[in-house]
Amino acid sequence: MNELKRILLAEDDERDIELTMAALEEFNLANEVVVVKDGEEALDYLYYRGEFANRLQGNPAVILLDIKMPKVTGLEVLKQIKSDDNLKIIPTVILTSSREEKDLVEGYSLGVNAYVVKPVDFEEFIRAVKELGLFWAVINEPPLISIKKNKL
Repeated sequence: MNELKRILLAEDDERDIELTMAALEEFNLANEVVVVKDGEEALDYLYYRGEFANRLQGNPAVILLDIKMPKVTGLEVLKQIKSDDNLKIIPTVILTSSREEKDLVEGYSLGVNAYVVKPVDFEEFIRAVKELGLFWAVINEPPLISIKKNKL
């Protein structure tokens, strides 16, 4: 089996974090999840800033990104990721409660790889996250390139 790859989860809702972690734990993916609570922390992680200045080298295998977050929105994070040559190859999945057409259109226009509306039903939510984690962190093969440490 492939070695497990890191997942970056950018989510500000404690309940959704717990549900997502529970879903990922069913497939032993949770030990590879880095949780950040807002868009600013997500960018700090990706650019090795602040508390993440000395984190392990390399990009996450996938980013699960909520849209409605404090400080920096998920769409602003997505725009930054997809405009950066070192980050734009990271598969990014919007995992949100927003069903607004403008958010969906903007997400895809910015280059998101998938847009998943969080199911309200607990079992459906768990199943959706498990499938996302399995596909993006285990099955999907990202390109193997040397990743430089970003300095911004």
